[in-house]
Amino acid sequence: MLSRQKVLAIVLSFIVVSSVILTTRLFAQSGRQTTQWIQSLKGQPDASCSHELGWIDKLNITYPVFYARRDIIVNSDTSVKRASIARVHESLFPTLQSIDFYDPNVRLQSCKEPLVLDVPAAILNMGEASHIIFGISTTLQRLEASIPQLLRWLPNSHARLFVIVIESEQHDEVQAVAADPEKKKELQVHMRGLGINCTLVEPLKLQDSFSEKYFSLIRIMYDNRDDRTQWISTIDDDTFFPSMPALVSMLSKHDAREEHYIGGVSEEWWAVTHYGLMAFGGAGIFVSLPLAKLMDDNYEFCKGTSHASAGDIRLMECIYELTDTKLTNERDLHQIDIHGDLSGMFESGRMPLSLHHWKPGAATMDGYDLPMMHQIADICNDCFLQRWQFDNDMILSNGFSIARYPTNISKKMKMDHIESTWAPVGSVEGSNNHGADHSFGPTRPKLILNDDKIQYRLIDSTMVDGGVRQSYYLRGLDGDADTLFELFWAKGTNGDRN
Repeated sequence: MLSRQKVLAIVLSFIVVSSVILTTRLFAQSGRQTTQWIQSLKGQPDASCSHELGWIDKLNITYPVFYARRDIIVNSDTSVKRASIARVHESLFPTLQSIDFYDPNVRLQSCKEPLVLDVPAAILNMGEASHIIFGISTTLQRLEASIPQLLRWLPNSHARLFVIVIESEQHDEVQAVAADPEKKKELQVHMRGLGINCTLVEPLKLQDSFSEKYFSLIRIMYDNRDDRTQWISTIDDDTFFPSMPALVSMLSKHDAREEHYIGGVSEEWWAVTHYGLMAFGGAGIFVSLPLAKLMDDNYEFCKGTSHASAGDIRLMECIYELTDTKLTNERDLHQIDIHGDLSGMFESGRMPLSLHHWKPGAATMDGYDLPMMHQIADICNDCFLQRWQFDNDMILSNGFSIARYPTNISKKMKMDHIESTWAPVGSVEGSNNHGADHSFGPTRPKLILNDDKIQYRLIDSTMVDGGVRQSYYLRGLDGDADTLFELFWAKGTNGDRN
């Protein structure tokens, strides 16, 4: 006969086995959900660790390379204001990993959860610019080369663009050559097909000097005004406006029914003292319609009395001779007359209203690929060049660089002051302006690269999978491997307010 203890043990065993069988059957009915539930208990690997890296081949970098990546989700928030620098109390990247991309089994060993950043929301319809007409005088070839940068700011704004195009400008004893009519027509059709509301026109007089053609833009744009027109603007073929909403907002501060002459002076103090308080053309010059009418009424007089070799000087001389209207200087309209390394400006955290002289051979020999840098604006609007500082003394200047300060020197500096990285600027005798203080001041001294500051520059930015993938790169020194940081930006669930 079985003892009471053995009977109790058998009963308990039967209950446990029955419970296991019943539980298994219940979860089996949910099939896939059961597997997911069990995996969640064990802790699933971070999906970001399984990452396709084949795209890096196009960057033409050497292997092996130190690599880390992070996903960033941006949420547009009307209550968020753009600060000079925003602080994030965590590191930006996981631990760097040495990777040889020729290895087909490469897998990231260290990952971080996506970073959520709040950015200022775009104001609905603030980019609507049907009240502005832009004007350029250039060659057919230069205009075609300028399409990528025009595509970054002009389409969908409803602003109009008039372009005086020729084949080649006169110089020495060589006469100007008119643009081929068929090529001009084809280029206009092509640009309009891309969403650029442009009209390509012949110069009023083919053999006018370049400065006279530039001045004639006033007449051409005024003659093509409509009921919506409030402002006409002369620009160069390499003038770049990072934010049409910001530009429209700036102009809205001024009553377009009054006479206004708005622009930016040169960043070089010598140029300001030499040429006077004038709007420099590459930064963009904005003339209200009443003032444009006065200039058009006196067009022949102004053209005949000025012999300046620069079109923007002709505009200034006409305005100052006819009216008591003086320049309204907007500091964030940038001519960019400084040269050399412009990192200080791009890493300042400021949002420029315009940029100029960014192409190779202008401010620097290598130039800056603004259309590529500006790609991030497709995700977060006016977050271009916005700064975030992270726990490990790393600062992201969005669309330009990631800078790391190994000696924690950034904590000792006034980060709202611009680092004076550019080449020495011409001095003015008797002036305590260091050359660019009126534009960029106050400034702070230039840091020693790879000592006080390690800079990873943006080398690629691409729209992919509904987001923007940025690649920040530093070539290794003294035989060290190169370093590549990847940031993938995507819009948050609140979407885009545009």
